[in-house]
Amino acid sequence: MKNALVLPKIAGISVYIHWTFAILIGWIVLTNLWAGLNVVQVGWMVLFVLGLFVCVTLHELGHALAARHYGIQTRDITLYPIGGVARLERMPQKPIHELVVALAGPAVNILIMLALLPLISNFELPEEDGAQVFLIDEQSFLPMLGIVNVWLAAFNLIPAFPMDGGRVLRALLSLRMDRVRATDIAAFIGQAIAILFVFAGFYVNPFLIFIGLFVILGARAEAEAVRSQSFLEGFTAADALMTNFPILDKYQTLREAVQLLLDGQARTFLVTEAGMPYGVLNRDHIIRGIQSAGEGAPVHTVADTRLYYFDTWTPLEDVLAHFQQEPGSIALVREGSRLAGIIDSENISELIMVNAARLRTT
Repeated sequence: MKNALVLPKIAGISVYIHWTFAILIGWIVLTNLWAGLNVVQVGWMVLFVLGLFVCVTLHELGHALAARHYGIQTRDITLYPIGGVARLERMPQKPIHELVVALAGPAVNILIMLALLPLISNFELPEEDGAQVFLIDEQSFLPMLGIVNVWLAAFNLIPAFPMDGGRVLRALLSLRMDRVRATDIAAFIGQAIAILFVFAGFYVNPFLIFIGLFVILGARAEAEAVRSQSFLEGFTAADALMTNFPILDKYQTLREAVQLLLDGQARTFLVTEAGMPYGVLNRDHIIRGIQSAGEGAPVHTVADTRLYYFDTWTPLEDVLAHFQQEPGSIALVREGSRLAGIIDSENISELIMVNAARLRTT
């Protein structure tokens, strides 16, 4: 992953820290020094944040391992200043499976809290001038970590996408209705809660405004994604296959790629080596390559060599999930050992629009 620090793999899953995490650490250091804390106290605050994100990583690992139990692999786990994201190859479709995967993350936080419960039960926040003070030191580090894990579990169980609680609510609703309707209801409830967050943010904490907007956008995106998937039910990769597609040899120049780009509608090209798939070249690759190496550079110097293969019988929902995880890529579709064709995101979008129009006329 670009712009991220690579951590050691956990259970075979790649873990990254996004570069913006450094901004969070810098902000914590500066604000606490400005508030009058000494270097040792600031150091404890930084250690506490790092410990908190270890817990967030374990939370995401809980989702990943629960998904693995149902045959769903996790591409990676990325830590951002606002939390962590485990990128599953696809979301569980069975309600019970989704319920278990969604609850696995908060369950990890509860287990951490229970492990630290003996320390929490004997802990009291220090007071200064009659008011409790949030200060991290060797005595408060572990108890406060346990308390914050309770907060993490509770916050994630708010019934609003993209939090775990939104998926829990959808899973429960899906036991009684179809997935699209369950998602619409869960998204509506989540957006209603988000609006309350936004209003509360004006009076309580401005950060709630950010959370509310985040939930509104997340709920809308989830509802649209599930509705798009519903238009692909029953279709396989063979139904969206392109058998006539532009090809570039890896030694052709970016100048030739530009000409191919201008001559047609395609924005993504398959790059080959000796007639075999080598990589993918899209418009962004071409532009960046021209800026850095000039039009005479061979396309293999900027092509993305990651190749994603699917079989002709692969459900199109899985191909769509791939494009949501890897935008700008193409899917290579094989029939046995033969390359049958390719699919790009435009194919999927066009099929969704056609199927949506068909449903409106029935």
